[in-house]
Amino acid sequence: MLKRWIPIFIIIGLLAAAYMFGLHEYISLSNLIRQREFLSNLVTENLLMAIAGYIMLYTLLVAISFPGASLITMASGLLFGTVVGGTLTVIGATLGATIIFLIARSSFGDFLQTKAGPFMNRMVEGFQKDAFQYLLTIRLTPVFPFWVVNIVPALLNMRLAPYAIATFFGIIPGTFVYASIGTGLDSIFDSVLETQAGCVEANSCEFDFKSLVTPEILYALIGLAAVSFLPFVIKKIRGGQSLAEQTNTASNTQDKS
Repeated sequence: MLKRWIPIFIIIGLLAAAYMFGLHEYISLSNLIRQREFLSNLVTENLLMAIAGYIMLYTLLVAISFPGASLITMASGLLFGTVVGGTLTVIGATLGATIIFLIARSSFGDFLQTKAGPFMNRMVEGFQKDAFQYLLTIRLTPVFPFWVVNIVPALLNMRLAPYAIATFFGIIPGTFVYASIGTGLDSIFDSVLETQAGCVEANSCEFDFKSLVTPEILYALIGLAAVSFLPFVIKKIRGGQSLAEQTNTASNTQDKS
């Protein structure tokens, strides 16, 4: 019984340590301005180490359900660019989501089910009808908190492979939108430093994010909304067979062969 509880103790311990050491204060726009030059130099001089460190950090934060993922995703666009930053974020988020999924499938299901609360009751029917398609849809249109969507499929006995695949592809559009927004932070930061001298030290910087909403970002947001209908379009084209059924059929065929 103790071995079964070890993972949850580790998660709680890491989450408590993160707050104790003030990680939530480091994940802020003011601190990103302060550390921008250092982080940029780190990426330039030690690209592989920066890539590995970013993936590990993002995986850990998702695994312990630490807030601030959107800002970190934007930071990836600032430091690595949209394509590389978005790709690294998708990898880290999928790994972190898979870790908490595996933990949720263990003996702490009742505890995590209580944590998920009313969100779980609203998602049960969708997962019972077609777990893969439903998970892909809610990943594409994140109407539920990310950590809740990480936990509920495990409590409803969804298989690991479909979960990981739906998570990986489902978070791509939104992740790249946030990463692309991050590529415009440099100009915003420069403007803030010019007009609000000393705001970084006082942690009182005010940001005008309206300037980040470029035509390209608007097109990306429209595309994100369009992608949310992709599972239904695929189901319609393929004659109504669900994505989950197709995945199971392919898996069974491979097993027989």
